[in-house]
Amino acid sequence: MNHENNGHSDVLVVGGGVIGLACAWYLARAGKSVRIVEEESVGSGASHGNCGILFFSDLVPLCVPGAISHEMIRLLRGTSPLYIKPRPDPSLAFWLLRFAANCTASQRSHAMRAKDAILRTSMELLDELLVEEKLDCDHDRRGVIMAFTDPKYLEGYAETSRMLEPFGFAPTYHDRNSVRQLEPALSHRICGGWHHTTDSHLRPEALVEAWSRAVRNSGVTIEENCRVKSFETRNGIVRRARTSTGSFSADQFVLATGAWTAAIARQFDLRIPVQPGKGYSITMERPSACPEMPCYLYERNVVVTPWKNGLRLGGTMEFSGFGTDLTQRRLNHLESAAAFYLQTPIGRRVEERWAGLRPMCCDDLPIIGRTPGWDNLLLATGHGMLGVTMAPGTGRLITDLVLGRSPLFDPRPFAVGRFR
Repeated sequence: MNHENNGHSDVLVVGGGVIGLACAWYLARAGKSVRIVEEESVGSGASHGNCGILFFSDLVPLCVPGAISHEMIRLLRGTSPLYIKPRPDPSLAFWLLRFAANCTASQRSHAMRAKDAILRTSMELLDELLVEEKLDCDHDRRGVIMAFTDPKYLEGYAETSRMLEPFGFAPTYHDRNSVRQLEPALSHRICGGWHHTTDSHLRPEALVEAWSRAVRNSGVTIEENCRVKSFETRNGIVRRARTSTGSFSADQFVLATGAWTAAIARQFDLRIPVQPGKGYSITMERPSACPEMPCYLYERNVVVTPWKNGLRLGGTMEFSGFGTDLTQRRLNHLESAAAFYLQTPIGRRVEERWAGLRPMCCDDLPIIGRTPGWDNLLLATGHGMLGVTMAPGTGRLITDLVLGRSPLFDPRPFAVGRFR
């Protein structure tokens, strides 16, 4: 094999998760030759075991006024989904300080407008994609229920509803009786809920599998088990990526490397405020009284997603580095939440226990666009818990920027330059 140059493409996309696939898909549709290099197999990271909620109404960022004090109280009580492993980690400490600085009302309204633009675009593009390509991924449009066991939090959610109203994403309120009529699998402990009717859900690993087939069929080359070792650069231009299976040159490079972006971007003297936020999930057979629509178990921050042939519990946010080992205590948290909120908590047979790393950005907005100091390097990362939801809008924006055409929405809120 010629290790010097295994081929040239118009665009090289580093990372074969759902964001990398989306970038490759829209670039190929626009007539570009594209190669994806993926360290493991396509969709093996955070795209695989998440809960598959298409949360188009999730406009309110994580960094809101009072977020820090609220989480601290819950940490002390032992009810928080958040866990920060005690260790000397300057980059995480800096990230947490930046996150805290973003917990303002003005940042919240800025983030809501920005998220609305990318999520609305993604919603339209995803509908097109699923219809045109007939991607079989258990897509279901019944919405998402926010289920509450504490009347204080149920009433408090009215404030979120008011914030979403101007965007047309306000959920429908349900009392104790009507929420159980809407979803009979909920337990008698539920005091009410809010139904987000604009949201939907799918099976993420099925989406990735079907979409990667469509991406290959559109002419994209996918190199799996291919680890990028370094980049060859000259005068602010990236020339080629040196990988474990050879060297690939391209005219443009896109880093869609999720939680690993900060480490890779250091090669380009870029400081990217993205940290790995570990999430857990348990996939199982459908229990006898299985929910018919996804339920967000609000006070425990756990999601329950049903599919035709399975059920998944997911949640938690752990800042503990890049390991994906499973902590039994976190898995127990998922199961005990389901037992508390659902009539029949878990399926008879567990199919998979999983942990993956979400790319968490310090202002809870993704980083999409060209990088300062580099003529042909673009970033697509930092999507937090909305990678699947934001993927089509991200892929389309990257494509518009590569082609130099007018984007469907304002790219400025997502530019990496905002961190300078």
